[in-house]
Amino acid sequence: MVLPTGSTKKRKLPLPSTTADHDDDDTNENPPSDPTKSHVDGEAISSSSSSDDDESHKHDEHEPAAPPPPAPPSPKPPNPYDQIKRTIVINDGKRESLIRLIGLKSLFAKQLPKMPKEYIARLVFDRRHKSLALLSGDPRKKFTDEEIIGGICYRSYPDMRFAEIAFCAVSASQQVKGYGTKLMNLLKMHAVTEGIEYMITYADNYAIGYFKKQGFTKAIQMPKARYQGLIKDYDGGTLMECYIHPSIDFTRIPQMVQAQKEFILQRIRATSKSDKVIYPPLPPEFAKRMESSSRSTGAAARALAVPGVIEAGWTMSDLMASTGGAKDADQKKDMLKKELLSLVQKVQEKQFSWCFRDPVDTNEVTDYLEVVKDPIDLRTMEKRVRKGDHYKSKHQLYADMMKMVNNCKIYNDPESTYHECAVSLEKFLATLFPLKSGEPSIE
Repeated sequence: MVLPTGSTKKRKLPLPSTTADHDDDDTNENPPSDPTKSHVDGEAISSSSSSDDDESHKHDEHEPAAPPPPAPPSPKPPNPYDQIKRTIVINDGKRESLIRLIGLKSLFAKQLPKMPKEYIARLVFDRRHKSLALLSGDPRKKFTDEEIIGGICYRSYPDMRFAEIAFCAVSASQQVKGYGTKLMNLLKMHAVTEGIEYMITYADNYAIGYFKKQGFTKAIQMPKARYQGLIKDYDGGTLMECYIHPSIDFTRIPQMVQAQKEFILQRIRATSKSDKVIYPPLPPEFAKRMESSSRSTGAAARALAVPGVIEAGWTMSDLMASTGGAKDADQKKDMLKKELLSLVQKVQEKQFSWCFRDPVDTNEVTDYLEVVKDPIDLRTMEKRVRKGDHYKSKHQLYADMMKMVNNCKIYNDPESTYHECAVSLEKFLATLFPLKSGEPSIE
């Protein structure tokens, strides 16, 4: 739960033979032969070699040349992660491990000030938890608190093939250097070796953005039966998960994306004709000829009359949608969508909104639908806003917000925590959606 957020040996070569060695070999192993016989044999050997060469040349003239050998595969570019010093630390009782666990505890306590220090120490030193630590390469900092650049403390559940992240932090002096992303990618690579399929965590409002960038999502795909009862629920935290694909090299994500981009561009170039077909320039009378077009369709008609536009697949309806009033309407729709998303996110960031972020689980609260006939929650509202066709104004979003507040008040007792959250949210909505004069309020 993240609430605030070798040496190679040189082979000896044989020493070169000396002249004395050659003389000894000639004397003992190769006795001198008849020089005349050697001369004759030499001529015979030379003649035979010449004859063989002629035959080989004739043979080569009739056979095609052998294909060149295949080019060797290009070497992989260096992986920047190879330069990062890291280690998995567990409480195995060894002095080195205990020193680094103390450094991790100090890092988490400093970077996560809202977490109780006793709670951090208990989990970090728990023998069921492991920690991935990024280490400084400075030998003067070895086995000191300053050696720890960043760390993630987690607990794996091998039988259920998931791991829960407890703490994640990077030293303040090393932030904005990409260590947060590198730390998570290294943990994913290590998780594959442990057979972990999902990583799950409770993130507070400050950490949700970070986890989204690392591939975590609020939409939990892992069956609830796999983690229910194994992890603790935290008020004010958002449950997020990340699927760990066993075939992805998470340390080479940029190279992978670049390779996919190049492949797509190559396929486009193979089928595209935009760089192969050249149309003649527009005639001088083109502008006068298009003056008769109506104002509503004039821009689209002129664009469609340009040679090559129709061949590229454009139609009048496509061009009309991108020009004139349709374009203005789309811009207004996009502006409203952005504004509504901003309002929903502001509500989600509030501490008292934790019980409104997800739909009520009717399998656990079996009588909820008997009391609340029209349930609504922040996740459903966000989906409606992103779809773009449900809300036509801010007033409609405000109506759903107040419906959510009233549903909570109806079902829960006035002295319950949920009712208190509903009252706090209602007060906040009054500041977020100020009523205009003469506009009726929504109860």
